[in-house]
Amino acid sequence: MTSTVLYEGDQRTICTHLRSGSAIETDAPVDNNGRGERFSPSDLVATALGACMLTIMGMRASEMEVDLKGVKIEVEKIMKQDPRRIGGINLTFHFPASLSLTERQKQILEKAAHTCPVIYSIHPDIAVGVAFNW
Repeated sequence: MTSTVLYEGDQRTICTHLRSGSAIETDAPVDNNGRGERFSPSDLVATALGACMLTIMGMRASEMEVDLKGVKIEVEKIMKQDPRRIGGINLTFHFPASLSLTERQKQILEKAAHTCPVIYSIHPDIAVGVAFNW
């Protein structure tokens, strides 16, 4: 088993990773009868895509002896209605100005990002946009 999800009431859950004990709380978003005080479950889907892409990039970067510390991703989740669902995810990568890479290294890292397990798990009806700001 990977995790547990406990319903706290008032559209809030506590999700606990069993191996580490770390926890994430979720709330329903304000536009869907929630408090919006935590990530919503659909926020986590969009955020997981960014985290997965950056993790795989980090693995490839380590092989090239490149440090990606300080890379930031802006995540935009776009919802659709009828039925309510994620319609799009936009990720904008921002790299530190101090990071000096060759064009080949940039290509390798961008390709790595597009091979993360989460991107392969996202339904093809969800539009995914990715921008790399080197």
